Amino acid sequence: MMAMPPVEAGPVAAAAAAPAAPCAAADFLQVQGLGRVFQPGRPVFADVSFGVARGEFVCIIGHSGCGKTTILNVLAGLDEADQGHVFMDGREVRGPSLERGVVFQSHALMPWLTVRRNIAFAVESRWPQWRRSQVAAHVEKYVALVGLSAALDKKPSQLSGGMKQRVGIARAFAIEPKMLLLDEPFGALDALTRGTIQDELLAIVQRTQQTVFMITHDVDEAILLADRVLLMRNGVELPDGQWRPGGIAESVQVALPRERTRAGLHRLPGYYELRNHIVDFLVSRAHAA
Repeated sequence: MMAMPPVEAGPVAAAAAAPAAPCAAADFLQVQGLGRVFQPGRPVFADVSFGVARGEFVCIIGHSGCGKTTILNVLAGLDEADQGHVFMDGREVRGPSLERGVVFQSHALMPWLTVRRNIAFAVESRWPQWRRSQVAAHVEKYVALVGLSAALDKKPSQLSGGMKQRVGIARAFAIEPKMLLLDEPFGALDALTRGTIQDELLAIVQRTQQTVFMITHDVDEAILLADRVLLMRNGVELPDGQWRPGGIAESVQVALPRERTRAGLHRLPGYYELRNHIVDFLVSRAHAA
């Protein structure tokens, strides 16, 4: 992989960046030649290929309209690509599955059920043969992981926005999916709540070694959480009138120490080089013809 030229002088190289490469045969998730068309002659993206290793946390960043959420929906089995294939753990993704947990920006809780029952519903779907006591213990374990044990028997209307998102995260983890798909799960939260849940997510992922694919618009959030960041460019009309579809422009390895905290992130050697590289892409290259 080609070394990333530093944008700003620094003592340690923060990352390696290279054009996005096709996935490797050993990758847990393999995305091969994905394309999606909503308007004839103007594909949103085309020839999107990348892999995600087992236990890897990958973030994807790009401007609105580049197709990030469409890609995540295809990975989740909620949408179908017009071209290409997605394989997870050696099997092609065809429709939704409890092997993939999804958390959206909107919490999507059932308002008539308590926290306990919202999560139990998912757990019972995953393991229908479990006894009630097994389900209860499993639910309580994951609610405790997100710090909501005191709210087990409250309904969503009694919870704050941040608490609802924690329930959604607990529900996704509780079914013990092979992969977690996150679509800007903290985008609607205030900065303090967002930071707290980022810390909780980071701790849970490190403990469980969960494989994660996450969409975010927040550069610092991606650097804090991810092992690797995919930079996605938008589709654009070229000077000759031809349409160039969007796609993955670069794969950036986050080589900062894994013991990261929000408060100490900016003190890590190489942080500013990495951040500047991603910001430069978003400002000057994501829409370039």
